[in-house]
Amino acid sequence: MTADASTSPTPRWRRFIGVCRDHPWLTGLAAIVVVVALVFSQLVGLLIPITVVLLVLVGGLAVVIHRWLRRRRGAGSSGLIIASAVLATAVVAVGIQAIPYGRAQTNDAVTGEPQWADQTTRDLMVRACYDCHSNEVEYPAYASVAPISWAVEFHVSEGREAVNYSTFTTDRGQADDSIEVILDGSMPPAYFTRFGLHPEAVLTDAERDVLVAGLRNTPGLSEDGGRGRGGDGPR
Repeated sequence: MTADASTSPTPRWRRFIGVCRDHPWLTGLAAIVVVVALVFSQLVGLLIPITVVLLVLVGGLAVVIHRWLRRRRGAGSSGLIIASAVLATAVVAVGIQAIPYGRAQTNDAVTGEPQWADQTTRDLMVRACYDCHSNEVEYPAYASVAPISWAVEFHVSEGREAVNYSTFTTDRGQADDSIEVILDGSMPPAYFTRFGLHPEAVLTDAERDVLVAGLRNTPGLSEDGGRGRGGDGPR
C-alpha cells in the first residue's frame, strides 16, 4: 500500500527553499553576509575554507537555536530568525577562542642573521619582513583573537618555512628570492598592510630602492644567492 503523497514529509531542501521564499529580505541579507565574510577573509589573509567552516557552524547552530526558540514561543518571525543568527554568531565567536591553534606565538632563539650590508638595510628588513620571516615577531593584541590568530599563526609559520632571517647561517631557505619578491611587490603581502595595519612595513619607492641596493650587497641575498662573493648559495 503506497503512502499518500499529501502526508509525505516535505524534504528539507524544499523546506529551506520555502523559508527563503517566505523571507526574501532575510535571504538577501544572509547572502550579503556570506559574500562580505568571504571577501573580508581574503583581505585579511584568512583561508577561505576556514571561513566557510565558520559560516556553516554559525548557520547550523542558528537553525538549532531557531527551532528551540520556536518551540518555546509557539510561533516564528523574522525577528526570531535574526535573533537566532546573532546568538549563534556570538556562541561560535566565543567557542573558537578555546581552540589552541594560534596561541603559541613563540620566538625561538636567533642563531645567525645575514651579514647585512649596513644597518639601514637591516632596519628596513625588520620593518617590512621580520613580522613573518624571523624569530623576532611582534604579535599585536588582535593576534590573540580567533580566527585572526589562526591567520597570523599560519602566515608566520609559512613565512619562516620559506626563509627565516634569524636562522640564516644554518638554513638560508629561499633567501635568494628576497630581492625578486620585493621588486615584484608580493612582499610584504597586500593583506599585511590593509586597513592601516603595520604602517611601518609600507616602504616608499626611495626606501625600496635603498633596501634592494643593500640586499644586493648582502652575501646570500642577491639574485645569484651569494655565489661569487664567498657565499654558498641557497640550500
